[in-house]
Amino acid sequence: MLTKKQLDLLAFIHKRVQRDGVPPSFDEMKLALDLRSKSGIHRLITALEERGFIRRLAHRARAIEVVKLPESLGGAPNPGFTPRVIDGDRPDTAPPTGALPVAVAEAMNVPVMGQIAAGVPIEAINHMTHSVTVPSGMLAGSGEHYALEVKGDSMIDAGINDGDVVVIRETSTADDGDIVVALVEDHEATLKTFRRKGASIALEAANPAYETRVFPSHLVKVQGRLVGLIRTY
Repeated sequence: MLTKKQLDLLAFIHKRVQRDGVPPSFDEMKLALDLRSKSGIHRLITALEERGFIRRLAHRARAIEVVKLPESLGGAPNPGFTPRVIDGDRPDTAPPTGALPVAVAEAMNVPVMGQIAAGVPIEAINHMTHSVTVPSGMLAGSGEHYALEVKGDSMIDAGINDGDVVVIRETSTADDGDIVVALVEDHEATLKTFRRKGASIALEAANPAYETRVFPSHLVKVQGRLVGLIRTY
């Protein structure tokens, strides 16, 4: 799911590539989206690239390739995330006499509120798509919990892969080194490592291919902290 600005930019780039064979310049994008600076366009481009909608080609001017389109722009439907469930069964033989009972871990359902490409629109966090069952011990601490599907590879060195489901505890505060869902300028949410740098906030990717993004602290709002991860094979 994309924010309106991200969707508008992707549609504009796709239309221009279809018409002219080349993508628009940053100045043309800025005018088309009525933004005040090209830095806003850069953030939107980075978000679209992290989500896998576009690809920037190195060492070529204005080299942006549209990789895929969302359904609203005529792209193929997203099949979504379907957790695999393995049913247990009774043992064929009775336990030996005197054996201690095996503790059964309690589980709880957590709503999956959309996708985060180690960068996702906050709108996705407001609409439950389905739920996933997690061990209750993963839900430590106060506050509500939700889950997000990960798209992209910007946090792979932190052990978070494309297709993983991250479990998030809602909170508005974070410590240095926490992996958080951060809302940037009230319109873009991203999954990154949180660092304070004086009056600024650094949002660090866990992949050297992605740059650290630094913002004035008033432009970043913490939406939650990573407390668990679910992976299927």
